[in-house]
Amino acid sequence: MRRDLISAALAVIVLTVLLGLVYPLVVTGVSQVAFHGNANGQKITSDGKLVGSKIIGQDFRVPVIGANGKPKTDSDGNPVLVADRKYFQERPSTATNYNAAASAFTNLGPNSKDARDTFKANLASYLQLERPFSPGLTAKDVPVDAVTSSASGVDPQISQANAAIQARRIAAVRRLPLPTVQKLIKQNTDGRFLGVLGEPGVDVLQLNLALDGLSR
Repeated sequence: MRRDLISAALAVIVLTVLLGLVYPLVVTGVSQVAFHGNANGQKITSDGKLVGSKIIGQDFRVPVIGANGKPKTDSDGNPVLVADRKYFQERPSTATNYNAAASAFTNLGPNSKDARDTFKANLASYLQLERPFSPGLTAKDVPVDAVTSSASGVDPQISQANAAIQARRIAAVRRLPLPTVQKLIKQNTDGRFLGVLGEPGVDVLQLNLALDGLSR
């Protein structure tokens, strides 16, 4: 009995050291050397300052200011936000302010009234934002990623079709030639994985940083 207890205790200690300390340290060390950027969240800096991550979306909206000069709030006390017209907008998110700690999907089915109402509201907001710059834009022209969230809720990319529509607004608001904006979109578009999997995606944060860089 005593021998069995000693063997069990030694096994726990050895496995704890190997799997709880040695293995994590080895994996961390290898990842830091071989995949330093990925291991640290693919951070993006601008002028030496951390501005975000290549793999996490950001909120490019601004507070609505009321007549009293203060930001408006909703019934829950949260600030009312609207899209900043001079920036490309991310796809809708289920995570408040694109907080990666709250990454989640809605899990709403195709027959869900909540899903239908959410998509309808997102579509109305998108059309309201883009129609002044694309007068012929209709609901059927709006890409699906412009009104639905990704599985993670914090996807950093939008489709090329979505970016193409927003490009007209960006060009008008920033007073840039449309071809200039389209060129930046192309430069900040990631191709298919291994050349065949998935669809090309436009990285919104890097694209917006490139836009700001034009005015420096």
